[in-house]
Amino acid sequence: MSMSTSASPDPVRFDTKIAVLLREDLETWQRLNVTAFLVSGLGAEVPEVTGEPYEDADGVRYLPMFRQPVLVFEGTKETLRTAHTRVLSRALPRAVFTSDLFATGNDRDNRAAVRAVRTDDLDLVGLAVYGPRNAVDKVLKGARMHP
Repeated sequence: MSMSTSASPDPVRFDTKIAVLLREDLETWQRLNVTAFLVSGLGAEVPEVTGEPYEDADGVRYLPMFRQPVLVFEGTKETLRTAHTRVLSRALPRAVFTSDLFATGNDRDNRAAVRAVRTDDLDLVGLAVYGPRNAVDKVLKGARMHP
């Protein structure tokens, strides 16, 4: 058995973080759906999170994706409320998903459902945030990595 003597490159450490916080009582399909919706807003609003398009060996092109991992966390309803308060106080780019959005079927109704509820009364089931690592870590304090 041959062993390579070449050193592997150091892992890339980003000075920013993309994170999603999900309420712990969501069904699996809800977790996946909420995560997909939440991160779509970051890609549209914060262009630096998106890398270059992909292309396979046959020259078939694919859409670009985030240039860094998306870390997924979970927490209680109170953890989400506290994180929401923190993200607002730090003015970081964020996206929210409320329980009301499970009953809507289109973008217009989604926006209307959020618009109809005061900030402190939002029934949050998910929150995405992007920013400097330390600021995002402070927003997510008390949350745990999704298993």
